[in-house]
Amino acid sequence: MSRTVRIGSGSAYWGDVLEPAIDLARDGKLDYIAFDHLAELTLAILQRQRAKDPDSGYIADIIPWTEAILPIARQNGVRMLTDAGGANPLAGAKKVVEIAKRNGFDGMKVGVVTGDDVLEQVLRLHAEGHIFENLDNGDTDFAIIKDKIVAANAYIGAEGMVEALDAGAEVVVAGRVSDNAMYVAPLMHEFKWGFDKPELIGAAVTIGHLLECAALMTGSLSNFWSEAGETWNIGFPFADVSEDGTAVFSKLEGTGGLVTEMTLKEQLVYEISDPARYLMPDGIADFTKPHFEQVGPDKVRATGMTGIERPETLKVCIGYMDGWIGEAIAMFSWPDAREKAEKGAEIVRRRLDSLGVKPLDIAFEYLGMNTLHGPVAPALQCEPNEVGLRIAARCATREEADIVRREALHLWTLGGVGSAILPPGRPRPVIGLWPTLIPRSEVQVDVEILTV
Repeated sequence: MSRTVRIGSGSAYWGDVLEPAIDLARDGKLDYIAFDHLAELTLAILQRQRAKDPDSGYIADIIPWTEAILPIARQNGVRMLTDAGGANPLAGAKKVVEIAKRNGFDGMKVGVVTGDDVLEQVLRLHAEGHIFENLDNGDTDFAIIKDKIVAANAYIGAEGMVEALDAGAEVVVAGRVSDNAMYVAPLMHEFKWGFDKPELIGAAVTIGHLLECAALMTGSLSNFWSEAGETWNIGFPFADVSEDGTAVFSKLEGTGGLVTEMTLKEQLVYEISDPARYLMPDGIADFTKPHFEQVGPDKVRATGMTGIERPETLKVCIGYMDGWIGEAIAMFSWPDAREKAEKGAEIVRRRLDSLGVKPLDIAFEYLGMNTLHGPVAPALQCEPNEVGLRIAARCATREEADIVRREALHLWTLGGVGSAILPPGRPRPVIGLWPTLIPRSEVQVDVEILTV
């Protein structure tokens, strides 16, 4: 019988619910559990934190997550992988070491994976004439953001985490690795898969892609939300992966959510472009090939997963300062709620004009009417009980953004009767995103092992 490795999903984002991960570590009979905490612009936020305090820059969740899960994981022989190192993996790993020491886990090894910060390489290559095309809009005028860059991080793959696992690390702390790399790494380590076996690496990428968003694979945020049952007690998914690259996906019995062929298919097509070429740093997976079969309650077998050799470039997310946002929300009640909200938008527009404030962008959204659907929202066929007006303006300066916020407050007295103003937050910086590519050869992955 083929040997299997069981990998569980412990987190899909910074601030995810903790209890399902604790349940998996305690009752899931796992070999590994992975925790994703990073979004595309998270590194820019964390780099700003680190600039103010050199000992920060990691995801703060790494502390309560480790405190809650490490003792259970160590008792049950579960190894942990996380990208919560963010912009400062070494500082995050040192927090893990502190927690391990307090628990008396002498001799435990913590792996630290770095190398994703490529700001120096990006600036050097640009000076040498390299063109960093914006993958979203095709813009090649990189010079317009060069002096406003906050962070530049490449999506690195599994190789550093594999090295750390090979060295005996029980916890691996990384920065900007691809989300699915944290699932690829244990499989490469356990089955000794190399990049010379792209079909198996493609299967691992597919498995990681299915698991990486945690509850999204078990019926949360799904077309099947009404069938998912007790999502307040959601079960996070795990997979039993065989050496031939097949897998069986499931969740803990008695937890909310569901695991079906359709929940896997929903997650498979999440955040993809060409389904036949899902480009990741470890390989290019083919999402047109997997076959899913329901083999039991909340249990689905996946076969046919494959891929081709990894690309010669890596995606880089470059975050840059792109102004300030001033934002506020006003609520208007029946009668004439819609007309009051529209008049409120006109008042703010005219007040800003009279003050000489010219936002770079400004949006007026009507909550309950078109906040999500925008201009394609159908016209209301009745008079609403209430309508909210959201005002959001991107401005060149903090001072202008603050004026927008304060002018929205004036709708309390200048607007129609029956209004309420939600307390507006302070102006906040806007971080723009310039996604691009960098040659793989320019990225050096480094691994350090800390011993408790």
